[in-house]
Amino acid sequence: MEVIGGPKIQNLAAAVERRVDARWADQETTKRGMTVEPNEITEVLNRPLSRELLARDVTRLAYVAKDGTPRNIPIIFTWNGSEIVVCSPKNAPKLASLRENPAVALTIDTESHPPKILFIRGLAELDYVDGIPQEYLKQTSTYEMTPEQRVEWEVEIRSLYHDGMVRIVVTPTWVKLIDFETTLPSPVEELIRQREARRGA
Repeated sequence: MEVIGGPKIQNLAAAVERRVDARWADQETTKRGMTVEPNEITEVLNRPLSRELLARDVTRLAYVAKDGTPRNIPIIFTWNGSEIVVCSPKNAPKLASLRENPAVALTIDTESHPPKILFIRGLAELDYVDGIPQEYLKQTSTYEMTPEQRVEWEVEIRSLYHDGMVRIVVTPTWVKLIDFETTLPSPVEELIRQREARRGA
């Protein structure tokens, strides 16, 4: 396991320093690393690493509960090319919270070090549907089971969710991709910039 802060991050910091002027000129066009324009969001989400992360099974969904305290839950998801879709039972407590405050943040990351991280923010729309959404069947398609077990599992699922499910649909309004090779967290980039300013004084 490589600890962040070791040689790899030092090499990245050196590379950032060498092109700090160009990098920060670019950061200004994306509001200091926060991608908010639709064309910028599309560009980031279409990067190969973003596509790889969006093909994973689990995201972490953060939202504000009705009591005003934060929640952050792992949940399976599907990316359909423009939206994140997660599926939920109709009696899930998070639905009432999302009706009251639809603002959400999602994190998709890797377990390796340094991690690859995709941050997404948006507003959740609740779509109540009859039956089992196709996204839920797709999300669970990687479960290890034989074809026969899959048939039995789907029968059980359709019996459990007999009154349908809720599709929680999030259209990204802000994204950021961090790979610790070409991009760093904004506070680290800020510290590198400040250090360069001190050295140049």
